Amino acid sequence: MAAVWQQVLAVDARYNAYRTPTFPQFRTQYIRRRSQLLRENAKCGFEPGLRRQYLRLRSQLLALRYGPLSEQSSFRASSVRSSRTTLDRMEDFEEDLRAQGARGHRRSVSRGSYQLQAQMNRAVIDERPPGSLVPTSVAEASRAMAGDTTLSENYAFAGMHHIFDQHVDSAVPRLQFANDDKHLLACCSLDGTLSIMALSPAPPSVKVTLRGHAGPVTDFAWSLSNDIIVSTSLDGTLRIWNTQDGRCIREVADPDASELLCCTFQPMNNNLTVVGNSKHILQVVNISTGKKVKGGSSKLTGRVLSLSFDAPGRILWAGDDCGSIFSFLFDMATGKLTKAKRLVVNEGSTISSISARSWISREARDPSLLVNACVNKLLLYRVVDNEGTLQLKRSFPIQHGSQLLHSIFCPLMSFRQGACVVTGSEDACVYFFDVERNTKPIVNKLQGHSGPVMDVSFNCDESLLASSDATGMVIIWRREQK
Repeated sequence: MAAVWQQVLAVDARYNAYRTPTFPQFRTQYIRRRSQLLRENAKCGFEPGLRRQYLRLRSQLLALRYGPLSEQSSFRASSVRSSRTTLDRMEDFEEDLRAQGARGHRRSVSRGSYQLQAQMNRAVIDERPPGSLVPTSVAEASRAMAGDTTLSENYAFAGMHHIFDQHVDSAVPRLQFANDDKHLLACCSLDGTLSIMALSPAPPSVKVTLRGHAGPVTDFAWSLSNDIIVSTSLDGTLRIWNTQDGRCIREVADPDASELLCCTFQPMNNNLTVVGNSKHILQVVNISTGKKVKGGSSKLTGRVLSLSFDAPGRILWAGDDCGSIFSFLFDMATGKLTKAKRLVVNEGSTISSISARSWISREARDPSLLVNACVNKLLLYRVVDNEGTLQLKRSFPIQHGSQLLHSIFCPLMSFRQGACVVTGSEDACVYFFDVERNTKPIVNKLQGHSGPVMDVSFNCDESLLASSDATGMVIIWRREQK
């Protein structure tokens, strides 16, 4: 039953960011001490049923104490790192993994199958003792999570909170709210700059502009602690930025001297960033040293345009402009990549966006992948095993034939009926789809852009939605107040 204490630790880690928010050192010490105590108790041989009951009760108590969690906050808390350790070497982390036997073996990076994960997701809900919280539309916790509204009411975004036009006439391909933040937003532009915008206090304003790239900026990512941003550019460099003063901390040239097209942080170790380039190469880079990781590269069938890790950081999916999605097993201890599976979505179609989610809602508890693929459809896949094999679950019609459009899962993990995904479209609209509704799945449609909507992003509590388009406009939408 050693796996049970690991599940208990995972629950504690998800909520760790909410403990003493102004004292990150205490949170780190707390989670380390919890890990030590749980490991010691795991050796005592308690009856398995008692451990499972403890896990359920602790999950319920933490949910009642701190409220619902977003998937972003789960990632952040589970990393167990303060902002000041983002660029430090993660020696303790690597030693722990090696002590557990993770030495680069293909199977060491996937300790449980995704079928087991789906079963566990169901078990948390279905195997509850009499009198415990039940996630239905009338349960207390569920009402708090869903806001006592229908899905359509909950995503009734309409009013424009603000419009940013500092990148006018140059497309804004990516934008993203900072992790666990309601009012800090960043975007990148083909004009070669990035902007960090503060939506509060009023009026919203551009906090800092990141300048230094000699070519269009194609992608960027926030660190989990929001203290740095990494960005890629057609100038062939990866840059690391200080988000407080806009200073460029480091510039890393692409080892293949090619255009860099996408990037993402390793969710459990922000020392490592994965980048994709125009020469079909996927590469893991240590941003502390500026060097590529040995064994951390692989070649795809086309230009690498989209990347996404699963929540534990053990599986990486990469999409190219030839219509293929590859899955890779990521070795936590060494940073090595092992190619696992390949899915051809549509030969010759560009895979412009990939988003992973461990589970979407009460009804959709399987690990899932959301994909934009230039086939005039938004695609939702089910992850069926621990090697990232994909099975098409359903699709939604949108206008998408050539632009690099992106989509997202809604961030709040609740027990409301249904679940939403949001995507941009080439008809200048933003679409909300209910993944569980078989007929008329469109929940909401936002109109206001004058060009193809390239990207969308929610803030952490879903009160604001940001969208960017090919004309350089960024619109902040606010949810209607009932």
